Amino acid sequence: MSDIRMKIDGKEVVAEEGMTVLEAARHAELSIPTLCHHENLAPFGGCRLCIVEAEAHGRTTLVASCVYQAEDGLTISTRSDKIDRIRKSILELLLAHAPDSPQLLEFAAEYGADKNKFEQEASFCVHCGLCVRYCAEVKQANAVGFIDRGIRKEISFLPEIAAKECESCKECFPLCPTSYLQAAYVLVESLTFS
Repeated sequence: MSDIRMKIDGKEVVAEEGMTVLEAARHAELSIPTLCHHENLAPFGGCRLCIVEAEAHGRTTLVASCVYQAEDGLTISTRSDKIDRIRKSILELLLAHAPDSPQLLEFAAEYGADKNKFEQEASFCVHCGLCVRYCAEVKQANAVGFIDRGIRKEISFLPEIAAKECESCKECFPLCPTSYLQAAYVLVESLTFS
């Protein structure tokens, strides 16, 4: 395997073949915000907070750094007025669903996002998929999953599996950026695990 040489925010970065831009940035101790990324899970690209500008072959595009592969000669900008505006808008949309999430509020302060910009429809889940993916990929239990699609999409525990697996595990709980997962579990537990 040969090393990949690229620039991130003007800094020369050496990445390994197969790394994403986000992994290369973190390896170089450069910060890119994300909600849906976890080092033990396959890249997902769901939250889009990790959006960056990638310049390659004379062309600049906006990409999700957690799924975009590092390549030789790539030039990445992690902050610009355009990127910050996009991140701010994404955060304002997410805050409409989870207005009290400490992680979202921390990002909101950094990017000047207004948690009251959009009418709040507090589902408290931001669809980062960490719980679903962790349960499937790491634990291989499949006790929690997505149901429905689009704006009706939400996570749900599968009672027959969760009753056997979740009580002794709960490893996905600390991954949730909004604490919604714990509340959903308690509700399912009270309704079905007796």
